[in-house]
Amino acid sequence: MTGFGKAVKEFNHKKITVEIKSLNSKQLDAAVRLPQPYRSVELDLRTRVAQHLQRGKVDVFVTSESADGVVPVHLNLEQLKLYKQQIELMSQELGLAQPADWHQTLLRMPDVLKTDNNTDDVADDELQMVLNATDEALRALNEFRAQEGHRLEQFFEEKIAAIQQIFGEVEQYETSRVERIKARIIDSLAKLDGVEYDNNRLEQELIFYIEKLDITEEKIRLQNHINYFLETLHASEPGQGKKLGFISQEMGREINTMGSKANQAELQQVVVRMKDQLEQIKEQVLNVL
Repeated sequence: MTGFGKAVKEFNHKKITVEIKSLNSKQLDAAVRLPQPYRSVELDLRTRVAQHLQRGKVDVFVTSESADGVVPVHLNLEQLKLYKQQIELMSQELGLAQPADWHQTLLRMPDVLKTDNNTDDVADDELQMVLNATDEALRALNEFRAQEGHRLEQFFEEKIAAIQQIFGEVEQYETSRVERIKARIIDSLAKLDGVEYDNNRLEQELIFYIEKLDITEEKIRLQNHINYFLETLHASEPGQGKKLGFISQEMGREINTMGSKANQAELQQVVVRMKDQLEQIKEQVLNVL
C-alpha cells in the first residue's frame, strides 16, 4: 500500500501541484491539505481518493504558486480607506493629532496587501484543474503501487520456495528421530539398578509417546497452506492482502507445532530456518492490499 504520486498543472499563470503519498493502514484514512481558496472541492477530492484507493493512510498535499515565480501584489484600497476613517475618528474622539505620514501608518496595518494566490474568488475552471491534477496524481500513485506489487510478488515466491526447500529436509530426520528417542528411553531405563519393567507395557508406552511426537498432520497442513498461499498470491481478485496474512499465520502455527514436537536438535534447526523465512513474509504482507 506504500506509494507516491505527483501531478503538476498550469492554469492562468499559476502552477498547481498535487502530491499524494500512502502508507500501510487497515482502512482508508485520508488527510487533505489544500489552500483556502480550494476548500470548496475538498469533498470531491476525498471522493476521488476513495474511488481509487481501497485502504491505507493517505496524505494529499495541494499547493498553488505563480508559474513564473512572481506573485502579483495589490493594495487593498477598501481596507485602507476603512483604516484611515477609523484613525481620523480616533483622533477626533480622543483629541489626538493625526499621523504626519499617512503612507507609513496605513501600510503597516494588517491585510492591506493581497496577492492573487490568496483571493477566495477562484474560477470553476481552476477548481476543475485541481481535481484533474488529483486524478493524475492518483493514477501515478497506483502505478507506483503496481510496480511495488510486482516486486513483492517475486519476493513472496522466493520466500515460499525457500520454505518449501527447507521443509523438504524434514523427512530425512523423521525416521532417525524416532529411533533416537526410543533408544534414549531404553538406555535411561537400563541405567536404573534394581528396577524391573514389563517389556510389553514399555512397548505400548513408547508407541503412545512417539505418537504424541508425530508431525505427519502438521506436515500435511503446512503443505496445504503453502499451496493455498501461492494460489491466493496469483489470484486475479484484488484485495488479497488480509487473506495472505491469515495464511501466513496458519503456516507459522504448523511450523511452531513441529518445533515443539521435534525433540531433536537438527529438526529444530530446520524449523528455525523456516520461521526466519516466514517472518520476512509476514513483514512484507502488510504492504499488500
